[in-house]
Amino acid sequence: MQAVARLFAEQEVAPVSREADERGVFPAHLVPRMGELGLFAVPEVVSDETPASHLRQSHLGYAFVCEELGRVDSSVRGFLTVHVGLVAGCIAQWGTEQQKARYLSLLASGEWIGCYALTESNAGSDVASMECTARQDGDDYVLDGEKIWITNGASARLAIVFASMDHSLRHKGICAFLVETDTPGLRREPMPGKELGHRASEHVRITLADCRVPATSILGAPSEGFRVAMSALDRGRLGVAAGAVGVGQACLDACVSYTKERRQFGQRIADFEMVQATLADMAADVEAARLLTYKAAWLKDNGQPATKATSIAKLFATEAAMRAASEAVLLHGNRGYSNEYPVERYYRDIKGLQIYEGTSHIQRIIIARELVGRGG
Repeated sequence: MQAVARLFAEQEVAPVSREADERGVFPAHLVPRMGELGLFAVPEVVSDETPASHLRQSHLGYAFVCEELGRVDSSVRGFLTVHVGLVAGCIAQWGTEQQKARYLSLLASGEWIGCYALTESNAGSDVASMECTARQDGDDYVLDGEKIWITNGASARLAIVFASMDHSLRHKGICAFLVETDTPGLRREPMPGKELGHRASEHVRITLADCRVPATSILGAPSEGFRVAMSALDRGRLGVAAGAVGVGQACLDACVSYTKERRQFGQRIADFEMVQATLADMAADVEAARLLTYKAAWLKDNGQPATKATSIAKLFATEAAMRAASEAVLLHGNRGYSNEYPVERYYRDIKGLQIYEGTSHIQRIIIARELVGRGG
């Protein structure tokens, strides 16, 4: 799977990556190809007895795919993490047999694209403060509210929408719904402004106004929406960590290549000890991030608790890649300050990975609470 992902990234993603970033348009022609190659397989514990094994892969395989795509294009990696980790993975874990039969094959092939509608203007890190509501009306539920920064939102045929059925219950009142995006009352529009990074990604605002869905669209039990959301973010964080490893590796590769070619004061700049120290620190960071990410994936594949390990991997990998991208721009000098070289894009993209699926601040809170618990 890693070899397949690397070949696809190098031969099919890399040639269109710069243009997609400059135009701010996602390379949609890659989606069916990713489905054909099996890159949309759902990360979960896999055995020979796993039903529909062609729709499944190990968490380690998922991490490999995200790393290889992240090494070339963070927008494409982000698309896959949302589509597979947040959407298909949630349906595989929480869906009824009817929901799985309806959606998993469509998502695995890329025929349908999924998006994950959780974030709101006043509910980001504090998910329990969400204002989107769901009220029961006979055999249906009616959704009202607004979601922002929804990746894949423009092309998605299916959205997992989170809404509160009782604000007084905080997180215990949250419910998850599978909403097909052609449902009346659901409207989408691009987010205003221009993104710092991930410019080829689709980021939209979703407005729900009297959006009526059947009770059969509930994902998990009505009171389990918060647990559904957190399980998705756990998979997403693994994908982000692996993507950050890819960005860090790309920065290291670019710096090694450039410093061996660039000559100043009669020698390669790679021969200066200060440059060598920077490369060595970058290499150590990338390797440590990679092993932390693989460990988190291994724990998931072996059915062991992995929340702390995943947050550690996400925190360290994104912070390490941020350092690598900053040093890469500096080592490239004026060339790194323009998009003549890809390190400029790596520097813009990695900031998003420090934010997505919980900021670095949130990861520190998760790790600390896993260590000491909550105070009484």
